[in-house]
Amino acid sequence: MRWKLLRRRLSVSAPRVTVRSRLPWPLRWIAFALVLGFSGALSLWAFEFGRDIAGLDRNAQEELVQLREELARLRGEHERAVSIANSAESLLKTERVAQESLAARVKALEAENLALTRDLGFFEKLMPSGGGGNRSMSLRGLQATPEGAGKLRYQALLTASAGRATGFVGRYEVQLSGTLEGRNWSLRSNDPALSVNLKQYQRLEGVIDHPAAAMVKQLEIRVLDGSGKVQASEVVRL
Repeated sequence: MRWKLLRRRLSVSAPRVTVRSRLPWPLRWIAFALVLGFSGALSLWAFEFGRDIAGLDRNAQEELVQLREELARLRGEHERAVSIANSAESLLKTERVAQESLAARVKALEAENLALTRDLGFFEKLMPSGGGGNRSMSLRGLQATPEGAGKLRYQALLTASAGRATGFVGRYEVQLSGTLEGRNWSLRSNDPALSVNLKQYQRLEGVIDHPAAAMVKQLEIRVLDGSGKVQASEVVRL
């Protein structure tokens, strides 16, 4: 009987035995948390102690303040540089506009000077009029210049005689004469736009069209009053 009991206890069919701890599980968890917290605190203390020994945290606050001051200084310099650059760009634009205005003014003065030179040359070529008409005015310096096929440019100076008290309002007409296809030919331009409003002097000029095949030999300008009476005339031969 004893042998059977002993064999049963030593065999697989022996009864199970449960081993229980004396501490309940909440206390075990509290103990584990205390140990873990102590280990973390110890690790943090070791890290801080090592950093102090290595000198990593030495004067860190002062360096941070210095870096902030340096950053503020660099920002200020950058803002001043940007302001100077903007001012320089504005001055450059102003100077460019002034140069363009000056160049336009110089060009206008050159054109005016050229026109005055042409007028001076025109006045120097003035000769006393050979045509008849009223002595209260005279037509001088008639010139005619071809400008391509079928075009003729003319210019003359109408001047009032000395002592004339009032102005003169009228018109003038241009007449061309020559040959066309072997026959005598003439053309008169009495455009209403060819008006005269004489005070001291007036320049008469323009371009008259004619047939390209015509051979122009003479150009005549006649100044007419309101009634159509000739007041002055001038002829130039080509």
